[in-house]
Amino acid sequence: MTATKRPTAGGERVAAFFDLDKTVIAKSSTYVFSKPFYAQGLLNRRAVLESSYAHFLFMLSGADHDQMERMRANLTNMVAGWDVEQVKSIVAETLHELVDPLIYAEAADLIADHKIRGHDVVIVSASGEEIVGPIAEVLGASHTAATRMVVEDGRYTGEVEFYCYGAGKVTAIEKLAASEGYDLSRCYAYSDSVTDLPMLSAVGHPTAVNPDRNLRREAVAKGWPILTFSNPVSLWARFQTPSSTTLAATAAVGLSAVLAGAISYRLLRRRR
Repeated sequence: MTATKRPTAGGERVAAFFDLDKTVIAKSSTYVFSKPFYAQGLLNRRAVLESSYAHFLFMLSGADHDQMERMRANLTNMVAGWDVEQVKSIVAETLHELVDPLIYAEAADLIADHKIRGHDVVIVSASGEEIVGPIAEVLGASHTAATRMVVEDGRYTGEVEFYCYGAGKVTAIEKLAASEGYDLSRCYAYSDSVTDLPMLSAVGHPTAVNPDRNLRREAVAKGWPILTFSNPVSLWARFQTPSSTTLAATAAVGLSAVLAGAISYRLLRRRR
């Protein structure tokens, strides 16, 4: 996604970096779109079943390095030849229906709190940028960092240009820090997986969210905060019951960061 370039202040700005799956939303973002991909002929039945099984294991115990590498290999094989614009169209058409009900209320409140404090919000995910970007826009994020696939003649080749995973996430946030003037020692990061230990260790304020067993052990040893998010709720339902016209418009341009932040912040304060 694109963002308006703002003046930097010599590394004085602050950002909050959020992993996506099981940190902001309650399921794997890639898995969520498997049904419409199947309906549009991009996936066969076997691929959907394999995706469901992989998602079950992911939700049960998280994903270690070997599992993530297998998921990357499966992803590249699966998407080779897909039409990029078709993928973007499917995501845009089904985003509200599939993703909105999965956003953790606690994550929405935390994102709003960071915005109120003047922090940029960055979604950092190993999922593809065609999926991550639209979700980040709905959340009002300033920037995204996601996996990029090589595209030729409007189709995925099956090769990975940039894998936003492990050390790759650190590369992405360091690049953003250099261009946006973030002081990483003052920045925040949130994740559920031990595979994001490099990203969490790269900032001054790391927090484990719904951590897997290995990340929980690391967080306890390092004295990091641990949060539990357990209440997925429609982001729309918290503010209003929008018309179909409003839904279409907002799916295209995302929620107003200031308005969403202010409302979420007030809701958060009322519950305390």
